[in-house]
Amino acid sequence: MTDLLLRGGRPWMPGQPLETADLLIRDGRIEQIGADPAVSGAEILELDGALVLPGFVDTHCHLDKTLWGGPWVPNTGGRSLAGRIANGENRRAEFGIPSADYSADLLATMIAGGTAHVRSHIDIDPSIGLAGVEAVRTAAARHRDRVDVELVAFPQGGLIRRPGTAELLDEALAGGVEAVGGIDPAGFDGDPTGQLNIIFGLAERYGAKIDIHLHDGGTLGAWEFELIIERTKATGLAGRVTISHAYAMGALPPDEQRRIADRLAEAGVAMVTCAVGDAPVVPLRVMDAAGATLALGNDGIRDLWTPYGDGDMLRRISTVAFRDRLLSDEEIELALAAGTLGGAAVLGLPDHGIRAGGRADLVMVDAATPAAAVVGVPTRKLVLKGGRVVARAGQLVL
Repeated sequence: MTDLLLRGGRPWMPGQPLETADLLIRDGRIEQIGADPAVSGAEILELDGALVLPGFVDTHCHLDKTLWGGPWVPNTGGRSLAGRIANGENRRAEFGIPSADYSADLLATMIAGGTAHVRSHIDIDPSIGLAGVEAVRTAAARHRDRVDVELVAFPQGGLIRRPGTAELLDEALAGGVEAVGGIDPAGFDGDPTGQLNIIFGLAERYGAKIDIHLHDGGTLGAWEFELIIERTKATGLAGRVTISHAYAMGALPPDEQRRIADRLAEAGVAMVTCAVGDAPVVPLRVMDAAGATLALGNDGIRDLWTPYGDGDMLRRISTVAFRDRLLSDEEIELALAAGTLGGAAVLGLPDHGIRAGGRADLVMVDAATPAAAVVGVPTRKLVLKGGRVVARAGQLVL
């Protein structure tokens, strides 16, 4: 691989001044950050003062559900969780989903927008089997070296309430799927102890991560947070468990939010927020103050659940910042950190970020400051994956 010198950019390294510096990239990693590094034979890219950000990390989407690149499909799923689950299952064959082509088209758009890593939940149930796993793996293979995709075996229609699903989750993990999912153990599945027994048991058996959709609100949702926290501590799975959506967290009184955030940090349990519709957003300032891990994701993108979404993580970061009423530059950067470094923590990527030795997954934009980039959502000037240019001016480089 040819050495690459990014000249005259302004790398964003939280906690450090935003200053002009050159980045020398060798063998897919950042070897040196500074002024005029001594190098010969490197390809030189002039950044002309562009802001340099870590690659974005989408820790919650549904590549298997998307209709991206296909014809417009009016949404008929209604507003309830059960109604949208049923709509997605009943109509997926009609539209040929899961589709490797749709998933690959969406990944191409995400890459062009600067996304370097994706965690995708894959519907698994007796009627669809592991078809979604196969489709998304095929799509990811088409973009090998442009984006890394991690899969979650996800019982969208329930685990306890749908016999045969647990066995399919086991099969998916045995076949290399990296994480096991769950959904509203109490409010939807009706047996929180039973669901968590299965999920944590599978995670321990296969060394898998855990990511549980938790839409339940109020005291029910808060009680489920405690169940997951205690189970994580008991099983020694700190740093490998994530609660997605966590709607209850965004609607609880401030004192309770702070208490739960402290508990999450102590147990090593992360949260993911997507700022979907009018759903509560996990409070970024509270999570940051507690030292608890928070990441972001796009959730559904142009599918049978929702006609909305475009896969742009910078736009999602902006939406989260707006919804959580982050106003100062310092506060707005919390959303940027969640959409990059927070996601990396959830996926277990210790070498993600702009520093010597870090992997050269980078995004360049023309913006005065990181906060200005979040608010303005500018076109991605340049996107690097492993030190290789994969997009320019918002367009994929093939």
